[in-house]
Amino acid sequence: MALFYTHNINVHTKLGIWRIEEPEAFYLEKVPLKKGVSHPYKRLQHLAGRFLLPTLFEDFPLEEILVADTRKPFLEREQYHFSISHGGNFAAAIVSSTSRVGVDIELVSPRIVAISHKFLHHNEKVFLNDWLHLTKMHLELTTVLWSAKEAIYKWYGHGELDFRQHMQLSGPITFKADETIVLPFVFKKQEPIPLTVEARIFDQVALAWVITGG
Repeated sequence: MALFYTHNINVHTKLGIWRIEEPEAFYLEKVPLKKGVSHPYKRLQHLAGRFLLPTLFEDFPLEEILVADTRKPFLEREQYHFSISHGGNFAAAIVSSTSRVGVDIELVSPRIVAISHKFLHHNEKVFLNDWLHLTKMHLELTTVLWSAKEAIYKWYGHGELDFRQHMQLSGPITFKADETIVLPFVFKKQEPIPLTVEARIFDQVALAWVITGG
């Protein structure tokens, strides 16, 4: 078993990371394989992510998962809201019986900086440049911002978002005593919606999640 991290956000919502160490046959004992996932490693990631769902909530109905046109997986009866992400040898999932959720996991890599112009608003670039003078975490925080916006994208679930304009950091980043990073965002697809994204950095892996009652 390779449960890397779990977090009980509240009685209704749980989060977890699974380190992928097992062969495909291990997951196929419990997880129905979705048609169309042909690449062996992507199939392994797909299976591990879904395997994690009933690990968080034992009664999660894997066989009832549908996939929207936007590629967002969902349950038609909405017994649970959930989100899945993959990065390298890790799969992450968040599940809630009451709230909309989104999760993203990313490997910390210099490639994030190379594409940062595609997802960072000017004000966010200024913020990161200011942090560059205070900390060595510039690469990690850039990755966290990307992961936070990916988590918001999955929380929204309808696609057609501009990562620079529709979701923007709206205040200073803070750190909790347990090293959880708190990022205030505003989501501006239509009427502005304030969102709080939380994140963690594990060695060279960044995890971000968002949960709302909306």
